[in-house]
Amino acid sequence: MITHIEIEGFKSFQKVSLDLGALNIFVGTNASGKSNFFDALRVLQGIGYGYTIDEIFNGKPKSAKSEVWDPIRGGSANAGFLRGNQGGGGKLVRDIVKLKVRIESPEVSEPLTYAVSIASRGGVLRRESLLLGEAKIFETTHTTRSPTISVDYYGEGRPSNERFEKTRPVLHQLLNYRRASEQHRDLIETCTRLLGNAQFLNPAPSILRDYSAAPVVKRIGERGEGFAALVKSIMADEDVGDAYLSWLKELTPVEIDTVIILQGAIQDSLFAIKRRGLTFPAPVLSDGTLRFSAIAAAFFQADMPETLLIEEIENGIHPTRLRLLVELLKSESENGRPQVMATSHSPLVLAWLDENDYKTVFLCQTDEKTGASTITPFASIPGLIELAREQSVADLFAEGWMETAL
Repeated sequence: MITHIEIEGFKSFQKVSLDLGALNIFVGTNASGKSNFFDALRVLQGIGYGYTIDEIFNGKPKSAKSEVWDPIRGGSANAGFLRGNQGGGGKLVRDIVKLKVRIESPEVSEPLTYAVSIASRGGVLRRESLLLGEAKIFETTHTTRSPTISVDYYGEGRPSNERFEKTRPVLHQLLNYRRASEQHRDLIETCTRLLGNAQFLNPAPSILRDYSAAPVVKRIGERGEGFAALVKSIMADEDVGDAYLSWLKELTPVEIDTVIILQGAIQDSLFAIKRRGLTFPAPVLSDGTLRFSAIAAAFFQADMPETLLIEEIENGIHPTRLRLLVELLKSESENGRPQVMATSHSPLVLAWLDENDYKTVFLCQTDEKTGASTITPFASIPGLIELAREQSVADLFAEGWMETAL
């Protein structure tokens, strides 16, 4: 999982440095930087996929080898840091986007550190490097006006200088580099997979109420596409199905008998629950029931992502059931697979967190002078932990105390 991230010169972020954990929750008002943080993770995902810089920021149509890649919000023209960017305008300070992540995994003996610097409007690399612990695997040395960039590859402890295309991350190009060692290829494959294997989830009730045309789905779509087909595969495994059902039974005051899948005229699938012997298909279920059912299903997917990113986790869910949602996120992310990143506007989400969670619960806000977004761990807000032992942290957030403390 990603244990550390640095973002510089990207959208509303002038410079941000965060230590991350298995569960990370970002709270704050609108236009405080939460979605921009997710956009930075999407840039890393595009790098993991091996897309060009232009494709990452401006989108890519479907091809024989890849699905459609939606552009980063605002495209390359709005990727650089804009002073005072919260209102949609602002003065462009620079268009050099810098990202740096430390990744830890049981597959590698030491942390991998990947760093990249991109001229977003030009669609080219400025700098890039990968380290295993303190040992360099590669680093760029300089760029010119030519279409290539100079790279030192440390294949046998000493660098061999080569030139690579600078419109695409070197990380992916090294997979086909003839002099790359087998060990380094394995490390690079691990790095690209850990960066690319992210799932963004913001289920739309209108989609969850619809039939799933696919007979089998191993991963739910970003808006909930394939939801019923995924649940069908979950319920086909007795142990997995029982674990999934146990979460849903906690959701409603009237106990659910089971989850069933209704078959349509063309063998498509529709989600339904049975309660007291009666069948309730997805079109009659509440938004909150459907969203919770979809989010819970994401933790029982056959194709589990490395990172699961969930927008506005409280949407449609009754305040009395937010405790259950927080318990789901905490318990299912405990081992770091998937690592969870979630955003929220709700003070009630915070009410179900404890002091041990505050290192990876983050307050997002806007600096009034520069317009830059800042992200601060609750554990670093002066006086918060002591005060929260006497007063609800949810009340402190709702009253705006945290913003005044910084």
